[in-house]
Amino acid sequence: MVELILICLVTVALLAIVARKIDVPYPILLTVAGGLLALVPGLPVVHLDPQLVFNLFLPPLLYPAAVYTSWRDFRANLRSILPLAIFLVLLTMTAAAYALHLLTGLPLAVGFVFGALISPPDAVAALAVTKDLRVPRKIIVILEGESLVNDATSFISFRFAVAAVLTGTFSLGQASAQFLFVAAGGIAVGLATGWLATQVQKRLDDPPVQTMFSLLTPYVAYFSGEKLHVSGILAVVIAGIYYGWRAPRVLSGRMRLQAVPVWQMVTFILNGILFMLIGLQLPQVIHALPPGSTVAIVKLALLILLAIILVRFVWLFVATYLPRLFSPAFRRRNPAPWQQTALIAWTGMRGADSLAGALAIPFVLADGAPFPGRDLILLLTFCVIFGTLVLQGLTLKPLVGWLSIVDDHVTEKEERLARLKANEAALARVEDMGSSNRARAQSVERLRSEYADRIRQLSKEPSQGGGLHRLYSRDFEELAREALETERETVIALRNEGSISDEVLRHIQHDIDLAEARLQRRAT
Repeated sequence: MVELILICLVTVALLAIVARKIDVPYPILLTVAGGLLALVPGLPVVHLDPQLVFNLFLPPLLYPAAVYTSWRDFRANLRSILPLAIFLVLLTMTAAAYALHLLTGLPLAVGFVFGALISPPDAVAALAVTKDLRVPRKIIVILEGESLVNDATSFISFRFAVAAVLTGTFSLGQASAQFLFVAAGGIAVGLATGWLATQVQKRLDDPPVQTMFSLLTPYVAYFSGEKLHVSGILAVVIAGIYYGWRAPRVLSGRMRLQAVPVWQMVTFILNGILFMLIGLQLPQVIHALPPGSTVAIVKLALLILLAIILVRFVWLFVATYLPRLFSPAFRRRNPAPWQQTALIAWTGMRGADSLAGALAIPFVLADGAPFPGRDLILLLTFCVIFGTLVLQGLTLKPLVGWLSIVDDHVTEKEERLARLKANEAALARVEDMGSSNRARAQSVERLRSEYADRIRQLSKEPSQGGGLHRLYSRDFEELAREALETERETVIALRNEGSISDEVLRHIQHDIDLAEARLQRRAT
């Protein structure tokens, strides 16, 4: 088993290299590899505890996406995000449930288990596939916000659906009231966990220990929510959003430079392992299906894939243009080109979250009988992920060109403006320190020249200067450190007042952290 895990990790690493070489998002290649793995003869049979898969994989997969969410953009686009993340998920789940029920004869409750799994587009897949798209920032914000919040809706529904299958009873009224309680409780637990995490982090100055605590935070949120019988998934999301807003002031540059690569590695490995695990499960799933049913299952998978794509298109166009049809004022304030709506409708990739949920379906019911249709649900879930990631993921760039959608360059404009203001603030700080004789004139002049040159470049004036100075002194280091801290405080203030997004803040803050690290290396 250990050898198999190591082989899977090596395979995932090689696939990531290939994906970068051919310019394809790595989740697409992982999906293809998972399918090909099912065709390899002689692989060992892997049996996993369903609940372990759910508990182990979901929290760390959801948490980074929540941390990187821009609260300003998320809040500004709530009108678009929440209907997608709640009502579209419920509609897609219902359509898939009835489709599976009518086409296979499985109980409707089992259909809702399947529908809950495939209804939410995946946060990691959305980030990976859309990161290089040159489209208006609003489209990316809506897609990322939808894929973040919809997991809470779908997995709360998944829990209810599994419970209905296990117990054989379901009450819509009781489930609706419990849904609200579970969601409200998850939000409360998430806020408490996020606050606790920031309090712990700001009292520490040990990057390895802080990174370990950051890895534990999503598990604390998730298991706290589950122990209190509320939504652990929603607790993870809310904790991540809260922590992500507070992190720029709480964390040191050293911590960020060490923690970010660790989190990228963890997310990458967990995604890879999930797709490899489903590949190892598929052979036994396929063998358990009735003989001669391959063609029927392929048709079933295509029908369900077509249904969820059609539901998404119908919902988006109706929800986008029906209010504008009855309100000309709303239409003028909120223009919505049909090309952008079509792109959002086509971008509904499913991914590792659905896989983790599928693997978490119990093997048996309370009376010891096999869970109805479990193998079929696993196979269909993989087919839907394969279809959405490969078909939709690979056609996004050509579709953007065909629809003539162009980037609005909002992020670049905000970043240039923020860098300009940060450098002007730092230059003012340097000159203030020079006039108060707190630093040597030579050090002040070096740093003043450097910042003046940067400001000229950002203002599109001809550059006059040689860039960074290589000369070093303790006096210069202290002066530069104060200037960098002024830059950092300036961009955080711009983020807090809503002038720039969290993405712009992270870009600039990363450069400041690197500059600060170079100062520390030169000092040693």
